[in-house]
Amino acid sequence: MGEEKVKISVEDLRVEKISDRHVPILMEFKSSNKELRDFLIEDALENQEISISTTYLIFYNPLNKLLAYVTLCSDAIRVHGTKLGKTFHDKGVPYKTLPALKVCRLCIDKDYEHRGIGTITTLFTMRKLLEINEKSSCRFLVVDAKRDSVQFYKKNKFQILKSREKGTLPMYYDMIKQIKLFRENKKKLSKLKE
Repeated sequence: MGEEKVKISVEDLRVEKISDRHVPILMEFKSSNKELRDFLIEDALENQEISISTTYLIFYNPLNKLLAYVTLCSDAIRVHGTKLGKTFHDKGVPYKTLPALKVCRLCIDKDYEHRGIGTITTLFTMRKLLEINEKSSCRFLVVDAKRDSVQFYKKNKFQILKSREKGTLPMYYDMIKQIKLFRENKKKLSKLKE
């Protein structure tokens, strides 16, 4: 049986980039998906050390409990031959790929599933994209969604890029509205400074 279901808010969470000091804690992480648990324990830190991906751990402060992790990497969304690609082409942007931040892995401890942690983790990835966009333009958040997670991503406003009969579904979230709002607010704040 899992932990007693208590309401978890963003204020109760902290995020840490995975490091050697987290190794003992990783073994306690329980996942409904063996592949995702194995990645966290066996590959996440090594992939980060060789600059393939970066993994962030989400902790529940009151219990110092590892609730979730998300692994991110640089990517490009392949829009050529898609409805999205046609939209850009019609606007005079003929590129076949566009800059993206990829959610490589996102996993919630099985005792904390269905409590909004996945959505909070997705919001964290959006914040990371905004930070990246400040230094190097990046517009899309992308994921190759497994069939059992498609509804989660749809609930979080991701769209299917291409339908496929088998395997993962390429999905994306266009961050342009958030990017524009972030830039507008940054300009307003800079005017307030003395």
